[in-house]
Amino acid sequence: MNISTLNSHNECTFIIILKEFSQLFFMDFFKNLLSGSGTANAILFISITAFVGVLLGKVRVKNVKLGIAGVLFSGLLVGHLGAQANPEVLHFIREFGLILFVYAIGIDVGPRFFNTFRSDGLRMNAFAAGIVAGGFLIAYLFHRLGGVPAAVITGIMSGAVTNTPGLGAAQQVLTDFGNPDDTAVAGMGYAVAYPIGVLGIIFSLILIRIFFKIKIDKEVADYKNQFQIIRQKLESVEITVTNPNLIGQKLGYIKEFIDKELVISRIRRNGAYLVATEDLILQEDDLIIGVSALQYIKNLKMTIGKVKIAEKKEISGDLAMFHVLVTNRKYAGKTIQQIGIYRRYEANITRIFRAGTEILPTRGTTVEFGDTVRIVGKRELLPEIRNELGNSVEELAHPNTLPIFVGIALGVILGSIPIFIPGLPAPAKLGLAGGPLLIAILLGNQRRFKSFDFYMTPGANMMIRELGIILFLACVGLSSGGHFVKTIVNGGYMWMLYGSVITLVPVLIAAIIARLMKYNYLKICGIISGAMTDPPALEFANSLAPVHAQSTAYATVYPFTMFLRILAAQILILITL
Repeated sequence: MNISTLNSHNECTFIIILKEFSQLFFMDFFKNLLSGSGTANAILFISITAFVGVLLGKVRVKNVKLGIAGVLFSGLLVGHLGAQANPEVLHFIREFGLILFVYAIGIDVGPRFFNTFRSDGLRMNAFAAGIVAGGFLIAYLFHRLGGVPAAVITGIMSGAVTNTPGLGAAQQVLTDFGNPDDTAVAGMGYAVAYPIGVLGIIFSLILIRIFFKIKIDKEVADYKNQFQIIRQKLESVEITVTNPNLIGQKLGYIKEFIDKELVISRIRRNGAYLVATEDLILQEDDLIIGVSALQYIKNLKMTIGKVKIAEKKEISGDLAMFHVLVTNRKYAGKTIQQIGIYRRYEANITRIFRAGTEILPTRGTTVEFGDTVRIVGKRELLPEIRNELGNSVEELAHPNTLPIFVGIALGVILGSIPIFIPGLPAPAKLGLAGGPLLIAILLGNQRRFKSFDFYMTPGANMMIRELGIILFLACVGLSSGGHFVKTIVNGGYMWMLYGSVITLVPVLIAAIIARLMKYNYLKICGIISGAMTDPPALEFANSLAPVHAQSTAYATVYPFTMFLRILAAQILILITL
């Protein structure tokens, strides 16, 4: 054997040894990683679960998809295949994810929450509360008469109404009572009943439509007619001055006594447009152009003159209409009068756009960070006004993190306060779901406290909400997946039956009563979806017609229902343990 052959043989041997060593190393590495009990192991399983679950949730079958619930079923699958993560790590991530989810919801619905209890909102929330109470009563009867364990029936109830925070609140109570095994059992009950909840709600909507022979086109037409009657949409108006008492008066004087009814943007005089400054003297036959609401038109006719709803027209010449994003924190929380645009510029703020609504800007109206204001004024002043108010998308997109943690801290404190209810063996708590949710609703409605503003961009809110619910559902699935199939085989199919009764009976009763009371079918769909806190059902309802009836009803009942669901889950645990 020559030297070159020997060297070649040695190289091949070295490569084989290196290859075998690499295989053994990587096999041991991944084996240790997947079978370990540390933080890295738990995060790896959560990430795999989230990735697979989000993809699974996007699969659509006959216009229905699992959505974010796909993460739960992905976690069950990964857990069933043998994934075992550190229970303490999973518990922490699950609770923190739940906090992020409910806090983002509270901040989002806060600006509209207290308005939902006006007019029809009270009745809609009464229907939702009835659905919650009906499901609670049925679950309690299954426990008392059927002998279903407390943890099981609470998990089934939460799954049957697709309410994840309710499950989290119940699991926290079980943990406080020192029953960690029951926590996993509640998660399994939730997972078994959840698909029945999603499909059952949609099935009930279809059943009501068939039973009452509902025609969607007619429901859409009825809703649009009703909406036109009750809405308070802002309108552009043109008012010809005929009241002799106003001739010769300064516009500043006129603005004071019509402040809450009309915002004057400009004056048309002799074919030319003038900015509505404070010192402008009103003359006979001047045409006032401004913004008002429909309910104020009659009064404006009596106090000023002939009123006409104006058609949309382009503003030309020296004047311009432009929108400015308020991102200068110096002006956030100040009133129109305090900001004083109309005093320092030949310009007026004529509308405020906030959280999808239009606001008539009186002098006492507060401008908040993130508002969009419409301004009518001299075209040459546009850059200066924009710079003063901010108009910085970059500033708006900057994460406002400090108030988030302040709000979460206050929510945790509030959620830990015991609530003594007569007849319960132990005090209830709002918990890590209810406390942050309630605080977030209050902060979202208040929008600021002194130097703190609680504004959160829609993108940031959605990101926190999605991240929170994904973390929570992944941990629930991983915790319950190991025993899921075994549970189904050993009597878990009965849990599905219990869940279907809890889902269908209260929903069908409430829907029938609402329809007999002449409620619009699309609104009923929104009430049911919100009362069951079920986004897939809302998505199905929205697919029926391109109107806002379903979403509006959903948003009206959702916050109050979420609070009731969280409290009901805790009470069911406390009275059945």
